[in-house]
Amino acid sequence: MIILHALTAEFWNSYEEKDNYGDKSLEQYGFIHCSDIATYKYVAPNFKNETKEMVLLLIDTNKVIPEILWEDLDNCGIQFPHIYGLLNKDAVVGVLPHLWSEDRIWIMNEELIHI
Repeated sequence: MIILHALTAEFWNSYEEKDNYGDKSLEQYGFIHCSDIATYKYVAPNFKNETKEMVLLLIDTNKVIPEILWEDLDNCGIQFPHIYGLLNKDAVVGVLPHLWSEDRIWIMNEELIHI
């Protein structure tokens, strides 16, 4: 299964030379927050005011080494995948630009429609 993680392109590029990703998320939240493709539309509005270029990491859950728990920590009625440990970057099978409409509504990438 493919899950998504959103971040700025600049931040992702800062991990280019590293084997793992997520130390900052683990320090702040205790996990790396992700979503599946169907529920990302609920997460995207959290980034609508971000002025830097953003990307979506496509993460293959079959390749992730740390534990992934599906949780509804906000009691919103939706469970999201949380990665409890550093993400081994070989589980990232793609990086897509985060697309926005003029009104800052997320536009699903064509590549995600066919997954």
